[in-house]
Amino acid sequence: MNPQKITYSILELALVPQGGTIKETLNNSLALAIKAESSNYTRYWFAEHHNADHIGSSATSILIGYVAENTKTIRVGSGGVMLPNHSPLIIAEQFGTLAHLYPNRIDLGLGRAPGTDPQTARAIRSDFMEAAHSFPQEIDKIQKYFSGENKNSKVRATIAEGTDVPLYILGSSTDSAHLAAKKGLPYAFASHFASTHLFHALSIYQQEFQPSEFLKRPYTLAGVNIIVADTDQEAEKLFTTLIQMFFGVLTGSKDALHPPTEMTSELKGMWQHPSLQQMLKYSFVGSKQTVKKQVQEFLAETQANELIAVSTLYAFEDRIKSVELFGEIMMEINGETKQ
Repeated sequence: MNPQKITYSILELALVPQGGTIKETLNNSLALAIKAESSNYTRYWFAEHHNADHIGSSATSILIGYVAENTKTIRVGSGGVMLPNHSPLIIAEQFGTLAHLYPNRIDLGLGRAPGTDPQTARAIRSDFMEAAHSFPQEIDKIQKYFSGENKNSKVRATIAEGTDVPLYILGSSTDSAHLAAKKGLPYAFASHFASTHLFHALSIYQQEFQPSEFLKRPYTLAGVNIIVADTDQEAEKLFTTLIQMFFGVLTGSKDALHPPTEMTSELKGMWQHPSLQQMLKYSFVGSKQTVKKQVQEFLAETQANELIAVSTLYAFEDRIKSVELFGEIMMEINGETKQ
C-alpha cells in the first residue's frame, strides 16, 4: 500500500437522466461539488464531450467557473479539455481568467482525443487531425502562454501570464504516458472506461519520468467507477444504470440514463459481454466495507497517488449518498477521522 495519504476527487460528465433536464443536471453538478467539498474531496473536474444528447459537459470552462464561484476550497478544473479542439491561446486566456477569479483553485487537464465522433470533431476544428498529431507542441504553446517570460513575445495571452494553473496530461493508452513523463507533469489515466493499458502506462510514466519545475516526483491519478450504498444488494441494483449506459455506448444508443432495475437475465447477459467487462473492470460497487476492500486492493496494485471517482447513478440522492460514503471510505484508508 502507498504509505502516503491518497487524494480523492471527482470526474463529472453532467449526465442527464431519463425525465431530467440539462438545467436540473447542471444545478445538481454544483450541488454534488458542494457535497464533495464538505467531504474533503480535493478536486472536481469536468470532462469535455460534444454532440451527445444527454451529456451536459460540453462548455467546460463555463462549468468550471459556475462551480468555483459557488464553492470555497475545492479545486475545480478540466478532466479534460480536449486540446486539439481548441486554440491553445484561447484556452490559456480562459483558464488564466479563471485563475484570477479563483486563485490557487483551477486545474487544467489536457487530453488528445476529440471527445466526440469524427464528423463532429471536423466541425469543431477542420484541422483536428493535424492538431491531434501536434498535441505535444500544442502543450508547449499552452505552457509558453502561461509563462511570465512570454511578456516580450508578439503573441501573448496576457491574462494568463504568471498565473498558477497546474497542467495534467490525460490518457487512455500509453502515448500520453511517454509525454507526461518527458514533460515532468502529473499523469491521469482513464481507467474508469479504458482498463487495458493501465499498468503498462503507469510503468512507462514511472520509469521515464523527468523532474521538472512543475513536479519533482511522478504523480499519478486513476479513474474508477464508484457506487457505494448501504448494502451490496442495493449498490448492485444501482450499478444496472451504468451497465445499461455502457452497453448503449457499445451498441450506438444515445439514451439518457436509465433508472436502476433488478439484475434481470437480460442485464446479466449485457454485463457478461467481454467488451463491457473490460471497460468497467475498475468499478467498485457495494457497501462501505466491500468498496473499501476493493479500493485498497486497487491502490496496492497501482500505487496511484490519487483516485478520480466517477459516480454514474440515476437518482441524484443516490449520487450524493455514494459520494459521501466514498469520502468516508477514503478518510478511513488515510487514517483520518470525520470532522
